[in-house]
Amino acid sequence: MDGAKRSLDLAHYDFALGEENARVVGDAVRRAAERGVRMRFVYNVDHANPIPVPPPPEPDAVLIATLPVESKAIAGVPDLMHHKYLVRDGRSVWTGSLNWTDDSWSRQENVVAVVDDDAMATAYTLDFEQLWTTGDVECSGFVEPRWADGVRAWFTPGHGEELSVRIAKRIRLARRRVRICSPVITTGPVLGTLAQVVADRSVDVAGCVDATQVRDVIHQWRLNGNAAWKVPLLQQIMAGSFTGKESTPFGSGSVHDFMHAKVTVCDDTTFVGSFNLSRSGEKNAENVLEIEDAAIADRLAAFVDAVHATYGPVALPPA
Repeated sequence: MDGAKRSLDLAHYDFALGEENARVVGDAVRRAAERGVRMRFVYNVDHANPIPVPPPPEPDAVLIATLPVESKAIAGVPDLMHHKYLVRDGRSVWTGSLNWTDDSWSRQENVVAVVDDDAMATAYTLDFEQLWTTGDVECSGFVEPRWADGVRAWFTPGHGEELSVRIAKRIRLARRRVRICSPVITTGPVLGTLAQVVADRSVDVAGCVDATQVRDVIHQWRLNGNAAWKVPLLQQIMAGSFTGKESTPFGSGSVHDFMHAKVTVCDDTTFVGSFNLSRSGEKNAENVLEIEDAAIADRLAAFVDAVHATYGPVALPPA
């Protein structure tokens, strides 16, 4: 933020900081304002509709109101404004799975990507403008995913189902490795493809989920008969290939210590961003970078392996 000269556009699902971190971030915002930087801030707010697990947080609107920024609350209707990105001067992007909260920085597994590229910054600015001008999740994400120097950005809900199909296709084409960190895995294309490659033993598959959230999802599926067909696929995937973090169940005042990273590595292709591999993720306002780079893929595959090794098998309810 201290490098900004002209503009900072921030899109955050959650923004809630304790006194020390609020001072660090707030001082950076105030220094930018003193330099004449224009700052705009969009953030998610709760609503009464049914929601995925865990429930949406409550961003600190009081803290945001004290900052010298133009701000706009985006109601997650029908789905969440789930971004966690910042665009600086129309040239640099910070994105990934990391909400700007104390627990996100200290208790969760997350991945952050920083991209200094005009084309990528332009794509993120287009997405931000759709949210800023409409205030509507459903009207955002309509930015064409175009390649630039081995990277392209995907946005949802505009390209939500297309993104799931793209990730599933790369999983199916992988010949050496598939590595995944995602709190849950519920989107049909990815779920079906993963179950197939695991059954075929055609590629080395490993990953980590948030076990507490996965069990909550299975409970919801069994209440909703339309999604019950996914349960055996998920059980097949989890058996032997994945581990799970036993996070603290969501509750008022509870810590948020979820396994929160969202990254998929297929050979030398990496998908990283805010997007859970979930049906709800296709409908939320989300962003993902698709990166063709062997060194980055190796680095993030090693990260997934380290997370996988940290936790034990996923304890699922019986079939």
